[in-house]
Parts: sequence; structure tokens; C-alpha cells
Amino acid sequence: MLLVVEVIGGFLSNSIALLADAGHMLTDVAALALALFVAWFSKQPETPRKTYGYLRWEILAAFLNGATLLLISAGILWEAVTRLHTPEHIRGGLMLTVAAGGLIVNVIAARVLASSSSHNMNARGAYLHVLGDLLASVGTLVAAILIRYTGWLMADPVASILTTVLIMSGAWRLVRESVDILLESTPAHIPLAAVRGQLEAIPGIESVHDLHVWAVTPAFVAMSAHCIVRQPEQHQHVLGHIHDAMRLFGIEHVTIQLEREDMLDRERHLHA
Repeated sequence: MLLVVEVIGGFLSNSIALLADAGHMLTDVAALALALFVAWFSKQPETPRKTYGYLRWEILAAFLNGATLLLISAGILWEAVTRLHTPEHIRGGLMLTVAAGGLIVNVIAARVLASSSSHNMNARGAYLHVLGDLLASVGTLVAAILIRYTGWLMADPVASILTTVLIMSGAWRLVRESVDILLESTPAHIPLAAVRGQLEAIPGIESVHDLHVWAVTPAFVAMSAHCIVRQPEQHQHVLGHIHDAMRLFGIEHVTIQLEREDMLDRERHLHA
């Protein structure tokens, strides 16, 4: 309902800030629908073909949400810059009324999503949409007040540019983080050199190679490595130490291949 009101209000008042807010709200609806679907779908059990289940749908949804925000924001910026050169008349009173209503709705939506956005990338994508819309509503409200009481028409495109730049910053971080996870990059908060050092400090381990740390989701970090352990009777002891050491980094999913040195020689051309 608010989306329709903002579109109508934007056209009647000739405010690009209101239309930008409506555009963000339209993506909010799609983002929230996608987030709800993915939250359900990602909990489906794993299968022989999909041994991690559908957890990565969370990351795909986050990428789509972030990319959509960037595209819409680019279009809004283009229109706003155009209006900086040729300001147009705006009905400040109508713009102020609609902006105030939009701000109230977005504050409520942001509060609902805030608690789950810190540990779930999919929820964070939806939260960023709503937060972006909230920022746009604040900017639109301020611009409406300036236009209504001072007649400064430039406030409309300026508000659009400022809020859109903030939105693009959060959207870019979301896209970058989701791409890093899809590429199975080492999580930024885990220093790979420190992981290697912890492993090599365990008694019985002579060297470590083919070490990988990656995130299936932000809350699910996995690790695999090949370790040289000459004495077979030490294997179980070493494995226990490895699992304990990895918990220091928040890594619970650990896959280790214990080898003798002749295996390292055989695999040297495959591993770093």
C-alpha cells in the first residue's frame, strides 16, 4: 500500500526522492519474499547429489539482493544528477506527508529484521534493502522540509544522491562478501598463516600442505589439509589436537588427511 502511495505521491509532487524511495521499496518487497523463500528452502535436507544441502541459496539470494540494489541505485543517481542541472518544481507539502508515512513504515520493518541480520547473509541482504529504504525516507523527509519551508528545489536530487551513495556502499559490501564465499575464499576474519602455524605446532606433525579454509555460509566455516605424520600410532592423538586447535578459529567442520612423506612426494605437483 505504501509503495502505491509513494509512486502516486512522487508523480503528483514531481519528487525524484519519493520515486527513488518507491523504487527501493519495490525491491524491498522482492527481497523480503526471496529471503523468506530461501530461509525455508535452505533448511531442506542434504541429498546424495547435494551433500551440503541448500545452504548456499542464502549466499545466492544475498548476491541477487546486492546486485539489484546497485543497478537500481545507479539509475536513481543518473536521474538525480540530471536534476541537479535542471531543477524542477516540487510540491513540498505533499512530498512531506508521504515521506513521513514512509519513514514510519520503514522504521518498523528495520526493527523486525535487525536482530537476524548479524548472523545470516540472506537476512542481511533483506535488512540492507529495508535500511536503505529507511535512509532514503529520512533524506526525503529532510528534503521535503527544506523545499516546503525554504523553497530550495536542489534538496530533492541532493537527498537522492546522498542516500543512494550510502545504499550502494552497503550493497557493494554484500555483493563482495557473497562473491568471496561463492569463490570459496578464506574468510577475512581467519588468518590462514595462523591456522597453518597452529597445525605445525602440534606434536607429531612435521609439515602441512594443501591447506584450505572456506565458508559454506558465514556461520559454517570448513577446513581441509594434508599433514605429514610419520608414526601411525600418533594419528588419533594428532587428529584430536587438530580439532581442538581449529575450534580456536571457530572452525567446526574439519577434514584432515594424514600422510607419510612418500605421499607428499607423490602429490607435490598437485598441492601448494
